[in-house]
This record gives sequence, C-alpha cells and structure tokens, in this order.
Amino acid sequence: MDLHIKKFEELTNQELYKIIEARINVFVVEQDCPYYECDNKDQNSFHLFYQDREQIAAYLRIILPGVSYEEASIGRVLVNKKYRREGLGLEMMKQAISFIKDNLNTELIRISAQEYILDFYKSLGFEIVSDRYLEDNIPHFEMVLKL
Repeated sequence: MDLHIKKFEELTNQELYKIIEARINVFVVEQDCPYYECDNKDQNSFHLFYQDREQIAAYLRIILPGVSYEEASIGRVLVNKKYRREGLGLEMMKQAISFIKDNLNTELIRISAQEYILDFYKSLGFEIVSDRYLEDNIPHFEMVLKL
C-alpha cells in the first residue's frame, strides 16, 4: 500500500476519479447523506491517500489556511470499508498533522467532526470548541488541535 500527498493539479485523472468515487461511496451512499461533493475546496487542498493497487484504501484532504477557516483544516476523512479496523485512519491523521506542522504556516488545525467519531479525534489531541450543530443533517462539533 502506497501513501501519496498531492496538490490538486498533481493528481492524475484516474486518481481524482477514484478519490471522488471513494468519497461518494462513504459519505453519500453509506451515510445516506446527499451533499455537495464538488465544493471548490479541492483545488486549494493537498490530497492525502493510501492506495492499494487501483483502489483508494483511505483518504483525507488538507485544506489550506483561509479556505474553510483561518487555520488549516482536515476534511473528507474516510477509510474504505474493506480496510477498516486496521489503524489506517489513525496513521493517516498522524501523517496529515505532521504534514501540516512541517509545511503550512498555522498554529491550529480546525475540523468539523461528526459526533460519532469525537473520541477518535480527541485521542489525537483535538478539543471541542463549539456547540453541537447539524451539517447535512448529521450532528457535528468544531474541534481544534494546537500545534
């Protein structure tokens, strides 16, 4: 399995297609949540993904400061169903945090976290900084990690 971190313009057509396919499979199909997948943030993001042959095993995007929030952000975090319970999500988040710390000029990482996975983000050092809110009819909390 190979780890990739690429800017939008560095992605091949096939990689971009597989990433969008994985995001739709998890967020739209599995979570039964129709939402706007193409939100024009991908162009201002780094795309971190684990690829196993032609399949996206895990993915997230690192959104540059000033796009979603003043700080850098991590979003669209997913692990393909076939690869869950192997620690890939944790490894991927650690890679993203390290990348942000080393490459982006920000003191905080801000995320919008689904309620059911708060403990996962807390284990990485993220702290809740908002009240519960609905995003696409799914309960979320805003969280930050101080670098």
